[in-house]
Amino acid sequence: MVRTMSLLRALLSTARAGRRGGPQPADGLPPDHAVLLDAPDERLGPALVAAALGDHVPAAALLAATREAAEWESRDRYVVRLAAFARSRDEWLSRWLARAPRDPDALLVHAELEIRRAWASPARAERLRELGPLIGAAADAAPRDPVPWRLALDHARGTHATHTAFESLWEQAVRRSAHHYGCHVAALTYLSVQRRGAHRECFHFAEQAAADALPGSLIRALPVRAAFTQLTAGGVGSVQADRIDAAADLAIELSGRYGAGDPWPAEVRNVLAYVLVGRARWAAALEQFRLIGPHATSFPWASAGEDPLGRFLDARAGVRLEVARAGRAAVPLRGRAGRGRTGGHYA
Repeated sequence: MVRTMSLLRALLSTARAGRRGGPQPADGLPPDHAVLLDAPDERLGPALVAAALGDHVPAAALLAATREAAEWESRDRYVVRLAAFARSRDEWLSRWLARAPRDPDALLVHAELEIRRAWASPARAERLRELGPLIGAAADAAPRDPVPWRLALDHARGTHATHTAFESLWEQAVRRSAHHYGCHVAALTYLSVQRRGAHRECFHFAEQAAADALPGSLIRALPVRAAFTQLTAGGVGSVQADRIDAAADLAIELSGRYGAGDPWPAEVRNVLAYVLVGRARWAAALEQFRLIGPHATSFPWASAGEDPLGRFLDARAGVRLEVARAGRAAVPLRGRAGRGRTGGHYA
């Protein structure tokens, strides 16, 4: 079977020239210039603007609100985005920590930031091991919060912690929030990295979690994350292909529960579109691009190389071409109405 990365590279190469030459079709997709990468929502946007001006107060208020309301999914997302911003501009965070050194929200952003910096270091494992107390301080400052335990699971992966140690951390995470998406993604990533080639185990974990989740939960898309890992790892046999398609179908059902252009499921839809491209399910992929609207996300497109926004747009253009090609192939030949052949990859 065609390797996903080879298929994606071929699709991007074909689409790039077409995307840059001529008007885009009217098929319900926003124009290229309207698509944004990792655009903040209406709550995070003002906090990032204030942080850019050196003011930490809106970020502090935002994270305090998520903690008090137990909005753990939103809290996790905002912490990740604020820490990513602080990698290049951390004056506001330093000021926040100086004024409130025990603030659970400041400690959490600081821990996320330092883990990101450690991951980028050549001495990754050594630097990560030094961050254990920082993660522990964030966890102690907010005992109900599962997000520090998502950090702990990421930390366990980077330090090559034993499976026993991982299970202990996992128990702490699910005790605080049994269906926290971020913790489940961290656990799935740990399994995929620590046990390379153990795709069955990863799928089993993801499928069990999805089966236990409520219908609208993002955890229902966890199997498609496992499918993404399988596809990008190399060749796919017929048994794995069936499992990947089933994971995609489950994620399609989840995606359909949210409105078009909704930023909440944007990353899930981007992963789903990537997997559908890898399976050459062009029509289904085009529908997900329509539902994504202007909300491109770095993951998974950054995994295919630099310029994730450009790769998203190229993949979208390539899918458009494939759907159009399949539609042309389905038109009956002149004089042979009803006997035309359909395109081979039309989903």
